[in-house]
Parts: sequence; C-alpha cells; structure tokens
Amino acid sequence: MASSKPSLLVTGISGSLGARLLPLLEGFNVIGLDTHPPSLGSTGLQFEKMDLGQESSCLRMVQILRETRAIGVVHMAFVLDPLRSGILDRDRMWRINVAGTARVLEAVAETNRMGGCVKKLVYLSSVAVYGPALKRPARENDALKAHTLAYAVHKKDADQAVQARVRDLGGCDVYVLRPHIFSGATVQNYMINCIRGTSYGSGRLGKMLERRGTRLPLVFPLGGDYLQHKLQFAHVDDVARLIAWILPRPKLQDPLMILNVASRGESPTVSQCAQVVGATIRRLPTVALCHAMIEMMWALGVTSIPPDSFPYLIGSYWMDTSKLRALLAQDYEHVIRYTNEAALSDSVIESSAATISVPEPAMDRSQNRR
Repeated sequence: MASSKPSLLVTGISGSLGARLLPLLEGFNVIGLDTHPPSLGSTGLQFEKMDLGQESSCLRMVQILRETRAIGVVHMAFVLDPLRSGILDRDRMWRINVAGTARVLEAVAETNRMGGCVKKLVYLSSVAVYGPALKRPARENDALKAHTLAYAVHKKDADQAVQARVRDLGGCDVYVLRPHIFSGATVQNYMINCIRGTSYGSGRLGKMLERRGTRLPLVFPLGGDYLQHKLQFAHVDDVARLIAWILPRPKLQDPLMILNVASRGESPTVSQCAQVVGATIRRLPTVALCHAMIEMMWALGVTSIPPDSFPYLIGSYWMDTSKLRALLAQDYEHVIRYTNEAALSDSVIESSAATISVPEPAMDRSQNRR
C-alpha cells in the first residue's frame, strides 16, 4: 500500500545534520540522497546513492520527484572538509558544491514544469558567504564577499545561483539558511575541531597526535584585537529543528526568504571561546608567521585546516539574527534552544591530554602588525 505521507527529498542525508533532522521528519516519506548511506540504520528512509557532481544526477532527481510526487526538497549536500570527505580535487568540489546545487535547482524547475508539486526548497548556505572581515554583524541583504577559501567561495556562488533562479522554480518557495559554525557533540568539521584542538591531519604526525589525544593550540598574531573577535555557533539540533519548523509553513508572499541562523544570546569572543573549551592560544609575531605555521602543519599532515581558510581563522564574522527571531516569534526559544556558549560547550571533547608546543621566536614587539 502506498504511503499516505507526503514525500520529501533530502540531499546530504548521511551528514551530521541529516542524522539529527531525519527523526524530526516522521510526517514525511523521506527520500535521502548521498554518496554513501547513513552510518546508522535509519528506519522510514528510502536511500539512494547519488553523486551530485555527476550530470546524470539531475535526470534521476527529476524522476524521483515526479514518481514520488514530492512536495519539498532540502538541499544539504556540500563538501566542507576536504580531508574528511576525501575530496581534495578543487574541480570536483566545485562540481559537487556549485554545479550540484544548479542540478538540484534544475530538477525542481523541470519537475514543476511537467506538472510536479514541489512547493518548498530549503537550501543550506553559510555565514562564510559574507567574507572573513566584517566590521559589524552581517544582515541578510549585505553583499557576499567570500574569498580565498574554496568552501566559502562555492557557498557564495551557490547561494547566488539559488537566488537568481527563484522565479524559474514554478511557484516553489525558497528558504536560504545561512548558519554560523556548526556545533554539537556529533559534529565533525575542521572549524569546530580547530576550536576543540582536535583538527588532526591525515599524515603520520597528525595520526600520532590524535592517538595520543594531544590538543592543538589556536594560533593568532600578536597585536590587534584578534582575541576580541566575535564568534557565533549554530547547534546542529537547532538547525534541524528550524528546517522541520519551516517545512509545514504556509506559502510565502515573496517566494524567497533568506535567514541568518545562529544560537541565542551574546556572541563570545575568541578569548572566551578558548576558556570554554580549555584551548591554549599561541601568539606569533606577525600574520605572515601564523599563515606560514598553518601551511607547515598542513604540509606535514599535522592539521586538517587548509591554508586557504586562514583569513577565516583569524577574521571577524558574525551575524544579525533579528529576522530569524521575528519569524519564529513565540517559537524562537523552542526551536533555537542553545545559547552560543551552550552550543560551544556541547561540542567539547573532554581531554586531559597535553597541548602541542608551538615555538615562540624572539621578536621586536614594535614590529608587530595585524
């Protein structure tokens, strides 16, 4: 007997967000797409292996959307961490991240052109689209100035592609969510692992440090206000609750809604974050030396942090979430349950291990520069 539940297509179902979202989708017949199945058995999920970097994925998504009469799509598939995903080739990353998003858009548009009923698309963008050097909290209508970091540039390009095609999607409402750094005990990515001190690389030295449980330090230049830069977090459970809250929403007056997504309350400084997780901060004389240190640790396989992420590691980027608060209204604290500090605290991996030493060379402090 065919299910009476409406169908929902979810890309990137096997990631940490997919694992938290799936239990909240009991009202849907979920078709999950990913390059590999979820690590834990998932009841009520129809899984299909799919690589959005392949052109053939677009036609297959159209077939699925038409056959299941899916009413919505949640697009979460994206390569963030090259080492963890095993996708180090930037061209392939672009094919999955940017071209893959274009294929999702085309699949929705083609389905609705042929009489389909996809009424809602939720796309996961990122705070990284705003760039790494903000002078004030970013608002949803601010220019997107991502640069250097491949992930951030790809998110910017995909975000802009989604916005550009809203009117082509046959009346489908589009929600673009721009979450800050994903956090939570189940989350693994090099940004949160950098703060945890567990961003180990895949080289022999990185594996040895991981086995020993050695914590890697946070490395910042001397001078400037680097340790006073604000950070925010988006707890993976809160993001899952937000998506589940959005899906049954009535039709929008304007088919596009963009939302900054972060935890509640004050945005802690880098220094405060280090205290919460028990991280050690090492200061080097200049920005150039810090960058060189990251490049060396990457080359030696000590860290999983790619050198092109450096502007984001020492930068300042946080968001105004007043639009999200207004939309959720009385549901705000029910959906966004974590404060920024609580979201970070929930990500901490308890460890009594030593911290790796970073040499502090002799310096003329008058030469320090930001």
